[in-house]
Amino acid sequence: MFPATPQFEAALRIVRTLQSAGYEAYLAGGCVRDLLLGRSPEDYDVATSATPDVVLRMFPRTFAVGAHFGVVLVAEVPASSSDTSRGHKPTEVATFRSDGVYSDGRRPDAVQYTLSAAEDVRRRDFTINGLLLDPLRWAASAPAFPGKAPAVREGLVDHVGGLADLDAGVIRAIGRPELRFEEDQLRLLRAVRFAARFGFTIDPATHSAIRALAARIHAVSRERIRDEITRMLTEGRARRAFALLDETDLLVQVLPEVAAMKGIQQPPDFHPEGDVWTHTLLLLAQLEPGCPVTLAWGALLHDIGKPPTFRQAPDRIRFDGHVEVGMAIGARILQSLRFSNDETRMILALIQNHMRFADAVHMRASTLKRFFRLENFSQHLALHRMDCLAAGGNLDHWEFVRQRYEAMPEEDVRPKPLLTGHDLIAAGYVPGAEFKHILQAVEDAQLEGSITTPDEALRLVHERFPRQ
Repeated sequence: MFPATPQFEAALRIVRTLQSAGYEAYLAGGCVRDLLLGRSPEDYDVATSATPDVVLRMFPRTFAVGAHFGVVLVAEVPASSSDTSRGHKPTEVATFRSDGVYSDGRRPDAVQYTLSAAEDVRRRDFTINGLLLDPLRWAASAPAFPGKAPAVREGLVDHVGGLADLDAGVIRAIGRPELRFEEDQLRLLRAVRFAARFGFTIDPATHSAIRALAARIHAVSRERIRDEITRMLTEGRARRAFALLDETDLLVQVLPEVAAMKGIQQPPDFHPEGDVWTHTLLLLAQLEPGCPVTLAWGALLHDIGKPPTFRQAPDRIRFDGHVEVGMAIGARILQSLRFSNDETRMILALIQNHMRFADAVHMRASTLKRFFRLENFSQHLALHRMDCLAAGGNLDHWEFVRQRYEAMPEEDVRPKPLLTGHDLIAAGYVPGAEFKHILQAVEDAQLEGSITTPDEALRLVHERFPRQ
C-alpha cells in the first residue's frame, strides 16, 4: 500500500483536487522511483498541466517561490482539526514545461509551458527520475508495491524507459547525456550518487559523458558540491561512491587531495591492506547510513596529510608530521567547501587526534581525562575503530580507551574546580598571566587524584607558586 504519511496524504489530495478540476496531475520524479524500489520517499513532488496562476488560485496557502520556472509550493490546509499533516513541509507542484537555454549551468533562462507530460519528463536528468504516477489510478489496480520495479500497471506513465532501467539497475541520462550535463553540471555528481545509493551501474554512454565533462563540475558552487559529496558519505554507500568518483575522473576535480592518496604506499607491518587510497576506501565502507556529517568527513580526511609527507626512510616508510600537515590541508578543503565553523572545528579535531589512541596506555590520568573531554568523543572512538579495522584489525588501543571512557563517571572527567581566580585573589595573588598556569597545575593534581579539597589545592599553590 502507499505509505500512510502526512506528506503523501497531502500530495494525494493535491493530485485529486487538480484532476477534479480537469487537469492532468501525477506524482513525479524521485518519489515515484523510491516507491517502486520499496523505499519511503523523503518528499513528494506533483507535476501537472495546470499553469502556476491556476495552482495559485486553486489552493489557499501557496508560495510562488519558483513560479518563473513553473513551480509553486502548496502548503495544503489539513482536512480536519485532528489531521497531523499540519506542519509538514509544502508540496512542490510543477507545471509541465520545456526548458530553454541553461546559460548559468544550473537553471533554464526561460521555460515554456506545455500540455504534454512526455515533453516535460524529457527535460529531466535520468530515466529512473522520469517516471510519473497517478496514485488514484494505481491504487485501484495495484494495491501493493512489490519492492522492485514492476511491469507496467495502470497509472504508471513511462515516456523515457525509466521502468526498464529501474528493473535493470542502470543510471542513464535522458536523451543526449552531454546535453543533460551541460544544462546542470551538478548532475555529474548526482549520477554517481544515485549509482552508489541504489547499487546501480552507470550506462556506458552516460559514463563516457561524465568523464568527458568532468572538468565542468567547477562551474557548480562549492556549497552544492559539498552537499552532494556529503550525501555520498552519509547514505551508507560511501566506498562505492568514491570508487565511482575516481572511475569517472570527478575525484581529481572536486577533491584532488584525496585523489593524491592513490599509489601512496604504507608500511606493510601496520597497513597490510595497501596504499592510503585503499585504506581510506576500506574505512569509508564502514560509514553507516545517517552517520554524523563530521564523522564522515573526518573519515575521508583523516590521512589527507600522508601524500605530501611520504618518505622512504632506511628502516621503513614514514609520514613525519602528517597529522599537522593533514590539519592544514583539511582546513583549506573545508574552507573552500564553505563548511560552518562548528563543523570545521570538529572535523579538524578528528584529524588532529586520530593517532593519540596509541599513546593512551601511557597517558597520565589527567591527560587521559582531558582526552575524554574532546567534543563528541564518541566520534573519535568511532573513527579510531574504523581506522583499525581498515588496517591490521588490532583493536587493543580502542578497547582500552573505550572501556575506561565508558567506566569513568562524568564528575571524574569534568570535576568541579577546587579553586578559581577569585580564590587566588583572596589568597593574596595578583591577577595576571600566571593565573592560567596555577589553575592548570591545580586541575592536573585534581585529575590525578593527588588533591581532593580546596585546602589541599591552596597548599599546592603556596608550595609551587610562592607569592613574590
